[in-house]
Parts: sequence; structure tokens; C-alpha cells
Amino acid sequence: MDFGDWHVAWQIRNIHVACSYNAYFLAVLKMLDRLSIALGKITAWLMLLMVIATFAVVVMRYVFDIGLIWLQESVIWMHAVAFMVGASYTLHHEEHVRVDIFYRQLNPTHQAWINLIGVIIFLFPLCFFIGWEAYDFVAISWRIQEASRESGGLPYPMISLLKSILMIMPITVSLQGISMILDCIRTIRKD
Repeated sequence: MDFGDWHVAWQIRNIHVACSYNAYFLAVLKMLDRLSIALGKITAWLMLLMVIATFAVVVMRYVFDIGLIWLQESVIWMHAVAFMVGASYTLHHEEHVRVDIFYRQLNPTHQAWINLIGVIIFLFPLCFFIGWEAYDFVAISWRIQEASRESGGLPYPMISLLKSILMIMPITVSLQGISMILDCIRTIRKD
């Protein structure tokens, strides 16, 4: 085999590696996006459950004069869970609050650069901070086997499970941030 044959073989190998890398890259991107979409669907069903529970609280309270503290507390906690679990879905669809001064007028490559820098400089540190601060709060709740302070409220381990969402939210938002980074890299590479 002369140098030309080796050179062609090396180029074929590089094309194969690049194709498998791109396939892996896209598979990870799609997997992370599917996770965010699944969390969004869970949130949508949770919102329906929250409306039904709220309706039940009102009917029980004003029609039958019965107060169910645990059901009232569960509505409040479902509301909190919906926001925290739905955050990655909102980020996936770029429905979050964005201060748009010049972003909309930029081409997709420049938008990708802004998103990439924003995820690295703002999103990841924020998620790290939330996770760091929430850790002790969640750990103490599990350690003391926290239950509702109200008589007839949510029992253990419901409060601890619900507080654990404070640890799950930064993880899911960070995973969506990784998806955004991969998508930004793909957009930047196209140009």
C-alpha cells in the first residue's frame, strides 16, 4: 500500500468517525428533548388534576361544609411541582422570559452564540446554586421525617417527596441546558 491508499483509508475512517459522532450527538440531543417533552406532558396532566382537586375543595367546603386540609395542601404543592417540573419543558420551547433587545433581528448563528453563552454563564450557575441551596433543605426534611404542620395535612413522606422536587428541577433544567448547547453547536457548525 502506498501513501495515497493510506491517505484515502484515513479519510474514509475520519468520515466514518464524524458520521458516528454526529449520530451520537443527535441521539443525545433527541433523548434530552424527549425528556423535557415528557415532563411537559406530566405537568399538563398535573394541571388538570390540580383543577379537579381545586373544584373538589370548593364543592366540599361550600356545599357540604367539609374542609379537607390535606387536599387543600396538595393543590398548593401541585402548583409548585407544576412550575418546577415544567421549567425544562418551557425552556425547551423557548417560552421562558427573554429580554429581547436585539436577539430577534440576529441570524440563527448569532442567536445560537447568545444562547450558548447564556446557558454557560447564567443557566448552569443558577441551577448549581439552586441545587446547592436546596440540598440541606431537602435533606433535613427527610431526616426529621417532615409532615404537614396542619392537623389533617399531608403525612410523611409527602412533604419530603415534594421538597425533593427542589433537587430535581435544577437537574432537569440543566439537562435541557445541555440540549440547548448541543443544538447551538449544531447551528453554529452549519454556517
